[in-house]
Amino acid sequence: MERLKGRSYLTLRDYTEEEILHLLSLARDLRAKKRGSPYPAHLKGKLLEGRNIVLLFDKASTRTRCSFEVAAFDEGASVTYLTNSQMGKKESIEDTAKVLGRLYDSIEYRGFEQSIVEELARHSGVPVYNGLTDDDHPTQVLADVLTAVDHTGKQPRDLVFTYVGDGRNNVSNALAIGARQLGMEYRVAAPKALQPLDSEHVKVFEDPYEAVKGCDVIYTDVWVSMGEEAKMRERIGLLKEYQVTMDLLKASQNPGVLFEHCLPAFHDLETTIGMEVYEEFGLTAMEVTDEVFRSSRSVVFDQAENRMHTIKAIMVATLG
Repeated sequence: MERLKGRSYLTLRDYTEEEILHLLSLARDLRAKKRGSPYPAHLKGKLLEGRNIVLLFDKASTRTRCSFEVAAFDEGASVTYLTNSQMGKKESIEDTAKVLGRLYDSIEYRGFEQSIVEELARHSGVPVYNGLTDDDHPTQVLADVLTAVDHTGKQPRDLVFTYVGDGRNNVSNALAIGARQLGMEYRVAAPKALQPLDSEHVKVFEDPYEAVKGCDVIYTDVWVSMGEEAKMRERIGLLKEYQVTMDLLKASQNPGVLFEHCLPAFHDLETTIGMEVYEEFGLTAMEVTDEVFRSSRSVVFDQAENRMHTIKAIMVATLG
């Protein structure tokens, strides 16, 4: 799709349904290419040969960094991982953007305010990709939808997603935007204090058991986002009744219901934070039980892999 060349990927608000469906289709084709399955002839060769991409990280990451790096390397691009830049310290965002735009063919940013990634795009002169901000997580949503389509066989506009937990966080916001652009039904089950600030095109529930009825995907995320660690006690108090359990999956009345999570997930005691929460609050899991996380309905690791394929599609579409 020629009109995607040179475009930034800051939020799915900027992309039409047709453009998002094109990215999903391209991701499937690039996944087939990586797996050695038949794929379209026009995708042969190194599609990002000679391209240089900088990954600018102000927040910790596993899947986003690894997905961008492997996706770039697969298609012949070179990557710089940058965590100690002078941006916002000794150098303005505008000046940093202008410098990086002279050196690189595209910029990925993962960090805090949405305004930062927008300013990078405004001044760099090259495509900029949003790897996560406090408000949005658009690369995650592509992987979430692709995974749901893979497992249900439905078209995106026929899917029903129910998000259970903090309905105001960046993942829920991103899912709401993606659902609106794709015509999907999107529901949020959250206590009043954590319901979406913008509920247009979102069906909001306080009762998670009511919210999940008939849905295709039950989705959750951590109860405390990066930068909100001091709110742990408050969030546990608000969200302890919103844990995704087997009973909640059964309440969907859909034997094929899927469980999705953007990861990392606090489903057991095998993490430092998980053990600290157990010692202080007595919880062996937070947003999802270990039984659900490890069940046959859980597709979280397909989601994680699909981050790479969908991110590759974004880069190929905008740079290839």
